[in-house]
Amino acid sequence: MRLLFVGDVFGDPGRRAVEERLRDLRTELRVDFCVVNGENAADGSGLTPRLAERLLAAGADVVTLGNHAWRKRELLPYLNGAERVIRPANYALDAPGRALAVAPADDGTPVAVINLMGLLFLDVPVGPFALVDELVEEARRQADVVVVDFHAEATSEKVALARWLDGRVTAVIGTHTHVQTADARVQPGGTAAISDAGMTGPHDSVIGVEAELAIRRMRTGLPVRFRPAEGDVRIEGVVVECSTDGRATSCEPVRVPVP
Repeated sequence: MRLLFVGDVFGDPGRRAVEERLRDLRTELRVDFCVVNGENAADGSGLTPRLAERLLAAGADVVTLGNHAWRKRELLPYLNGAERVIRPANYALDAPGRALAVAPADDGTPVAVINLMGLLFLDVPVGPFALVDELVEEARRQADVVVVDFHAEATSEKVALARWLDGRVTAVIGTHTHVQTADARVQPGGTAAISDAGMTGPHDSVIGVEAELAIRRMRTGLPVRFRPAEGDVRIEGVVVECSTDGRATSCEPVRVPVP
């Protein structure tokens, strides 16, 4: 089985890239199942129900979120009924939505997807290590193939969680920093991992934002309204190949320009 994870979709440029290229990319890469992190698809911060449905219609089997999950208030009631759009388990324990989704791959094989958020430098009430074992056990009762989207700032925390879960899940994919890392690997226990899958959106930017606006705020310290940039749009992510028992056999980064 081949799994495609698409890194953080940023603003309209990232969403358009997914809508224009994901279906063909699934065919080109022989992908059986696709996870898309969509937490920045709405103007670079948050997700709306309408955009969530568009990502699913474009070829995502499951959409994950992150620290901007609550930026668009209309998403909250939507999450209560959504089965394939999930939010981090430890972002807010009693918040709407779920942190685990199970959906069929193209051949009918169930795939479980877990969403978690890091503790270091992010505001969460409970650390990921306090919840992850229970979540993995629940996922493994429903599927042999288990993918974890770990939305976190610190590379050390991402590497640590991947090591902790080695041999128990198929892949631990880092998101949040919007910068694809060079450490895609399969660990000794058969769990694929990468510290960050990267960003799907405009790379002629400061992590998706028009560079001049980001620099102005950094130089002055004054509030600046950010806008998504437009140039050098590409899809970034990772392809994981695994056997039917969920053990990963390869993990390769993906970087596809979208003119």
